[in-house]
Amino acid sequence: MQIQDTLAKLAAKITGWVEQFILILPNLIIAALVMVVFWFVARHVRRLAEHLFSKVIKAAEVAWLASVVIYLAILIGGLVVALGVVGLDKTVTSLLAGAGIAGLAVALAFQDLGQNILAGIYISLRGTIRTGHIIEVNGHFGTVRKINLRAIHMETNTGQKIVIPNREVFGNSVTIYSTGRRRVDLQVGVSYGDDLEKVRSVTLAAVEAIPARLKNEPAELFYTEFGDSSINFVVRFWIPFKRQRDYRDAVSEAVMRIKRAYDEHGITIPFPIRTLDFGIVGGENLAVSLRRAGLGSAPGADA
Repeated sequence: MQIQDTLAKLAAKITGWVEQFILILPNLIIAALVMVVFWFVARHVRRLAEHLFSKVIKAAEVAWLASVVIYLAILIGGLVVALGVVGLDKTVTSLLAGAGIAGLAVALAFQDLGQNILAGIYISLRGTIRTGHIIEVNGHFGTVRKINLRAIHMETNTGQKIVIPNREVFGNSVTIYSTGRRRVDLQVGVSYGDDLEKVRSVTLAAVEAIPARLKNEPAELFYTEFGDSSINFVVRFWIPFKRQRDYRDAVSEAVMRIKRAYDEHGITIPFPIRTLDFGIVGGENLAVSLRRAGLGSAPGADA
């Protein structure tokens, strides 16, 4: 009897489910059609948005992300409408609440990733740093090869690849060398016996003859210090700059021209010099110093 009662209850339950399914079947069909329509609309709107954003936003990944956000928003709207059609309004509220909690948990778990993405969006929209730019950030110097939503990919002058998270670029100072021109500062030293006015005129003439120098920016020379073996100065001039090779070529050309000009005019670039003076007040005779160190001969040793 218990088995028959159980089977009867099960049959009644299944019958009730079937009847309820038949009752809501029209709504299910309508809900499915709603989702299809929203999906169709979302798909075409995404393509249109990506096309329009790509014209306004230079960063392709940001344009793609914006179109995906619009696409997902339309699909979520379609899901809400479809659930409302089948009478699951409370389910919608529960789903939204659950999505909020899940979103908070995901945000906490991927906090660094989120910061990198937000920083990447800002960097891409700002457009200050672009592919091909030569930059220096956090002690890393190189050429930007790729910018995505997570990081900036750089290549150093020696060929190493460096990946810098966007949040580090966003939160630190960045030196951008790709401004179309760059100043060359060359440190030089000449002998104390040379005429400094002559050194100035010869050096500036040599530098101003460099073909790659920007002619609208005059070369400059400033004496900076009295060094151990030389009087030191810095000579400055500007060059058009697109790549690091331009800078290195300009430095090399300046060094060769200055050396050639100094040789022609008898100007000396001195070697390091050390002068030993044992005759100063309070000093002692060299022979006495050597004997004290055990390096000299004792009096009468050669006798």
